[in-house]
Amino acid sequence: MFNIITRKTLLDYCKQYPTAATALQEWYYELVKSDFKNFNELKRVYGNASLVADDRVVFNIMGNNYRLVVGVVFEFKAIQIKWLGTYTEYDKIDVVTIQYKTK
Repeated sequence: MFNIITRKTLLDYCKQYPTAATALQEWYYELVKSDFKNFNELKRVYGNASLVADDRVVFNIMGNNYRLVVGVVFEFKAIQIKWLGTYTEYDKIDVVTIQYKTK
């Protein structure tokens, strides 16, 4: 099972993007129950996931309406949410360095 660090970040994004809230929560509950040992195993289930750096994975949320960037450490079963935004917003970020910003 994966540990999502921190769930509050996900809930903040649910408030910021209410149309994506259900899809984000589904993603969360699917991932916390998962036991992927590496990116290839994850990719078999999430065919649209992209590996963009050594530990960064991008998920398409709600089809391709939103992009979710996370850091994944498969060895420790840990996922850290880095960023969520629309497809258009995604094109404006540096996916390798983007971090979640608290208000």
